[in-house]
Amino acid sequence: MIVLGIDPGYAITGWAALRKRRSKIEVIDYGCIYTEKDIGHTDRLLLLHTELSRIIKKYKPKIGVVEDIFFYKNVKTALKVGQARGVILLTCIQNNLDIYEFTPLQVKQALVGYGRADKMQVQKMVKLILGLDKIPKPDDAADALAVAVTYIHAHKFLEKTKKK
Repeated sequence: MIVLGIDPGYAITGWAALRKRRSKIEVIDYGCIYTEKDIGHTDRLLLLHTELSRIIKKYKPKIGVVEDIFFYKNVKTALKVGQARGVILLTCIQNNLDIYEFTPLQVKQALVGYGRADKMQVQKMVKLILGLDKIPKPDDAADALAVAVTYIHAHKFLEKTKKK
């Protein structure tokens, strides 16, 4: 099973491709999609779609796990991230991925056992669970790894409840 974790953003979208084999989680690859400020709004969204489509075609995941928007102080930023999430969800749908969404609170609870854990605690758990030598960077990619791990840990339960 290959899972694509996605931390949505307008300027930076983190992504991570993980494979579940028996009881082991393998990191296939991870990184970020960057959209530059100097290109237009719709061109940035198109770039996000194009790059995410390329990643999906390359790694062939069956599952797309997207972090849900939880809270933004800046309404303008929230709207742009919401539009980016829409593009991400549509791209996953167009590529026939089963989609799951987790809030940051759910990810923290699943990985650290505490919904108010700080970013560093989550990143240390991602490093430990995946057997990495160091904490993955940038933060957006680490968040994508975390949301993918959350799905892998919960997938048996999620599949049972989905079929009902």
